[in-house]
Amino acid sequence: MEFNIINSDKNTCARTGLIKTAHGEIQTPIFMPVGTQATVKAVTHEQLENVIKAQIILGNTYHLYLRPGHKLIERMGGLHKFMSWNKPILTDSGGFQVFSLSKLRKISDEGVQFRSHLDGSLHFIGPDESMEIQQSLGSDIAMVFDECTAADSDYQTARKALDRTIRWAERCKEVHTREDQALFGIIQGNMYKDLRIESTKRTVEMDFPGIAIGGLSVGEPKHVMYDMIETIEPFMPKNKPRYLMGVGSPDCLVEGVARGIDMFDCVLATRIGRNGTVFTKHGRMILRNQCFAEDPRPIEEDCDCYACRNFSRAYLRHLVKTNEIFGANLLSVHNLRFLVRMMEEIRQAINDGTFTEYREKFWENYRISDKGGAF
Repeated sequence: MEFNIINSDKNTCARTGLIKTAHGEIQTPIFMPVGTQATVKAVTHEQLENVIKAQIILGNTYHLYLRPGHKLIERMGGLHKFMSWNKPILTDSGGFQVFSLSKLRKISDEGVQFRSHLDGSLHFIGPDESMEIQQSLGSDIAMVFDECTAADSDYQTARKALDRTIRWAERCKEVHTREDQALFGIIQGNMYKDLRIESTKRTVEMDFPGIAIGGLSVGEPKHVMYDMIETIEPFMPKNKPRYLMGVGSPDCLVEGVARGIDMFDCVLATRIGRNGTVFTKHGRMILRNQCFAEDPRPIEEDCDCYACRNFSRAYLRHLVKTNEIFGANLLSVHNLRFLVRMMEEIRQAINDGTFTEYREKFWENYRISDKGGAF
């Protein structure tokens, strides 16, 4: 994998770049749709490529390990061939999923023993197993196995998880052998600045081709997340891509980019889309609301997605209220295209030297605490 910075903003830490992988190039900063089980929920591959214009998608190690199994996918030619996606793929390590199982798992220095949420069967994933699974899947970017802690964890719990994550990262690097797959390190440390800085320094020393920030957007206030990013930014390498894991609301993308983040992912766009909520430049719109029952306008006049070019808010509300699958598809397509197009605009603004103006205009329009009504 190669990464080159193209332009940097003079007033913030924002920058544009280009990541080169075995399956194509990725322009950064980038939002990456999540394909948990080798598919982005409610969206076709044709829509991903030609309407949403996604450059890279994610796969989930935990879920693909449980079904259909990484060895089956390997026998089918790897994840790209299995799901007929010829562009880059990033796989997570499975760490966040097994740690979120709470009562179903037991953590040790060797890894995590857990029971499947599907059938209760007993499994174990540690750094060796995570690397085996991800190398079988054949993603372009893999992640080290890490321990994520809850936002309200005490200092000693966060310290223990940090040290364990570093040891696991070292082991992942030792056993990872696939040359066409880049392995990213992950920064932990919870909401403690000294631990975040220590984790950053120790992870950077291992010289991974890219570095991710884990353990944020796990329930803490957004200003705390921004503070953590600002705290570690000076200690992160300038010449490597920076990935903020699990973050995908429009406001967080703008503010993340301003703080030097290059890559984002989140299931939020498709999750809220399937439930009748859409992103707009003014905030979230809840199409279930009665005020849209006879609204002839598209979700957004200037949006180039298929839903906005062809259908009214009234029709989309009808699909949502009747639980039609087509509604879940259209709203998921809109939300993903909204985020991908926003990142296209951000890249253009950084390259043009107008990112500060873009950021100011975004906040002039955007409302976080709205009622989802008409505007």
